[in-house]
Amino acid sequence: MTSPRTGGRWIAALIVVVACNATSSRAEEGFTPLFDGKGLAGWQGDVNGYEVVDGEIRCRKGAGGKLLTKGEYGDFVLRFDFRLTPGANNGLGIRAPVDGDAAFVGMELQILDDGHEKYKTIAPWQAHGSVYGVVAAKRGALKPTGEWNSQEVTVQGSKIKVVLNGQTIVDADIAEFRDGKATLDGKEHSGLKRTTGHVGFLGHGDEVHFRDIRIRPLAKG
Repeated sequence: MTSPRTGGRWIAALIVVVACNATSSRAEEGFTPLFDGKGLAGWQGDVNGYEVVDGEIRCRKGAGGKLLTKGEYGDFVLRFDFRLTPGANNGLGIRAPVDGDAAFVGMELQILDDGHEKYKTIAPWQAHGSVYGVVAAKRGALKPTGEWNSQEVTVQGSKIKVVLNGQTIVDADIAEFRDGKATLDGKEHSGLKRTTGHVGFLGHGDEVHFRDIRIRPLAKG
């Protein structure tokens, strides 16, 4: 028979677990999975450059390319986990059209092992989390290569916020660039004016792992 003291501990532990689960459920309320952990239904583009393994989407080494959602999203909160291999380079496309270079005709947020030796001379707007060519992200929030990172991206109107492992690395308003201010890379980024488009991954031939990809649409900002 369980003693009153032991039983009390068990009940207290159960209450904590239930409370944590309830908090987690509230935190995820309104989010829709973009990946079911089994296949690439709902995705389009270079589907052969990616594979599904152990509940993850993996960009194949030597392949990759552009893997986009079939659905389009304007204002939203996107959450996902990713794991980099040494020196890996990928990107997160947002408000991107199916055709063209998403970094310019849409927007690309860098996914990069920016602490690797081969990237020691990159421009600030090439670091992980940066809006490529437009907004430089703060560095130092990535976990050691090979560990899982959690990222949240909020896009509302002209405002973009990127939180990596609990640290805000981008909190920017791109309105001034839409209105004619020169971008950091000095190139034309017509995609800054887009208000909707596809979300997805922009592989560059390196192995990168993704999981728990979910999105919550927001009212237009």
